[in-house]
Amino acid sequence: MSLKNKNILVGVTGSIAAYKAAFFVRMLIQKGANVQVVSTEAANAFITPLTLSTLSKNPVLTTFESSDTGEWNNHVELGIWADLFVIAPLSANTLSKMAHGACDNLLMAVYLSAKCPVYVAPAMDLDMMRHPTTNSNLSILAKNGNQIIEPTHGALASGLEGKGRMAEPESILAILEQHFNTSLPLVGKKALVTAGPTFEPIDPVRFIGNHSSGKMGIAIANQLGAMGATVHLICGPSKQRDLHDNVKRTDVTDSVSMYEAVMTSYASSDINIFAAAVADYKPTTFYDQKVKKSKADMSIALTKTKDIASEAGKLKKDSQINVGFALETENEETNASKKLIKKNLDLIVLNSLNDKGAGFGHDTNKITILDKNNNKVKFELKSKTEVASDIVDFVTQLIHEKGN
Repeated sequence: MSLKNKNILVGVTGSIAAYKAAFFVRMLIQKGANVQVVSTEAANAFITPLTLSTLSKNPVLTTFESSDTGEWNNHVELGIWADLFVIAPLSANTLSKMAHGACDNLLMAVYLSAKCPVYVAPAMDLDMMRHPTTNSNLSILAKNGNQIIEPTHGALASGLEGKGRMAEPESILAILEQHFNTSLPLVGKKALVTAGPTFEPIDPVRFIGNHSSGKMGIAIANQLGAMGATVHLICGPSKQRDLHDNVKRTDVTDSVSMYEAVMTSYASSDINIFAAAVADYKPTTFYDQKVKKSKADMSIALTKTKDIASEAGKLKKDSQINVGFALETENEETNASKKLIKKNLDLIVLNSLNDKGAGFGHDTNKITILDKNNNKVKFELKSKTEVASDIVDFVTQLIHEKGN
């Protein structure tokens, strides 16, 4: 559940609870969100713009014109930029303005221009919270489509105890994460992704491996996570480490450990994408000690490794979706189609080492996606992040067609 790369507007109004905005903004930044704070003049008396600008990494906007540069703070552009607008704390004064459309400051102009969902977290004293006018104004906000984050019960600044405390930043953060996740197409789905190479050991020092970096598989895992899926990434040796919050990584080294990890998770997974470059052969004998260079020639006997995608295909349920990869150098589409059938795959992603910029090590890839009905879609050379998005879009469409 992530807010990574989401554009979040944070409105801060004149309330003693404004100090909590600092913690809230810091949490948003830690989650990878892009944050812009818009405050009222009254809010600046409770928490300084310097504090919030330092935490948000952006200047705090209070007026229509920046005093230092004279630059116009465009409320329309801010309303378009935001994926979500949350006003926390929401004072009784700003609540009244929102309910009746009074537009006498930048925050209200942004609110009236916002195209995105708006969440508000009221904070006020017990009697103010109970007042019929407050309840009426909150009803108007809710009727207009705003989401109310209910205040909690507890000790208030006046010394009274009751309902009126602004919800804690952790609670607000969880609500925002839930907002984005419930609108994502793969929420509730479990995905398994293999990535990277396997290193098949010869002795404690040497191994048989390949040039896979893991970039493609990890990009797919991250995209599945961004679409709401809970992802188990099983990764061979790879330096790639930047993972979406929904992705849990298991590191493996050789084909045996990758196979065992896949078999452990496969039965409970809805989506299975086999992007790893698993070695086709491994040494028959493993030498406990480093093999010395004592002979002019040395031969290594090899034995086939298990085809992980094929083994998973034997266990495949109708409700599961399996996607394989085919890296080819000749007769590309023919070979890929054979693998599609042999491994009981729903889709196969073909890329060719003959295409410049495709294959191992690159930040780009050029693919063709084939399905069981002999349909194929060719894509131009793209970044691996964009390729991952294309693949996940295909998977999402297939889930929809199956009615899963």
